[in-house]
Amino acid sequence: MLLVDLDGDSYADGRRTNRIASRPMVGLIVILAIVALLVVALVVLYNRFVRLRNRVDNAWAQIEVQLKRRWDLIPNLIETVKGYAEHERGTFEAVTQARANAQKATGPAETAAAEGILGQALGRLFAVAEAYPELQADENFRQLQTELGETENRIAVSRQVYNDTVLTYNNAIQTFPGVLVASPFGFAKREFFETDPTQREVPQVDFSPDPPSVAPTAPPAGPGAGGAPGGTS
Repeated sequence: MLLVDLDGDSYADGRRTNRIASRPMVGLIVILAIVALLVVALVVLYNRFVRLRNRVDNAWAQIEVQLKRRWDLIPNLIETVKGYAEHERGTFEAVTQARANAQKATGPAETAAAEGILGQALGRLFAVAEAYPELQADENFRQLQTELGETENRIAVSRQVYNDTVLTYNNAIQTFPGVLVASPFGFAKREFFETDPTQREVPQVDFSPDPPSVAPTAPPAGPGAGGAPGGTS
């Protein structure tokens, strides 16, 4: 009996010891699981921010492509207008200077301001063209004006895509839990490309010939004496 009691006590003590020893192990497993989940969440958020940032950069690159196309059209436009209105040097210089400033601009805000000034200068150039019927009839000028208008439309579309992409990115890094990850890893808020639409519209110059003037129709002669037409009796 003594041996049995000793064996029983030893078995009970062993189970108790195992329970005590297993508690730290369970806690360690729980901690490791939580850490693993946090690491996975961190990796997912980081990769998402990188993808969104790359989309913003790509959308901005598309705007730059269209802006460059616009800049390339302007010298030809100036030369065409200059052939008919060479004395309008002030207008030509203003457009040239505005184009140079736009090419030097960096970032959405600075670029938007410079492009707005360029748009105003182009508006004055088209206003000059209205005074020269021969220029209005020039096929090269018409083609340049059409291409410039198409480019403006493409810029508008690219700007909308860029701003939508920036909005998605900014929301992701400024809302919880992304805000906890964005700042430590250098994900900063991006600027919108906001431009006054009235500054970016290409003036709609009407190149159609003026309608022929119609001589006013003389009013019919009133009844003459005795009621006879034309005043005859």
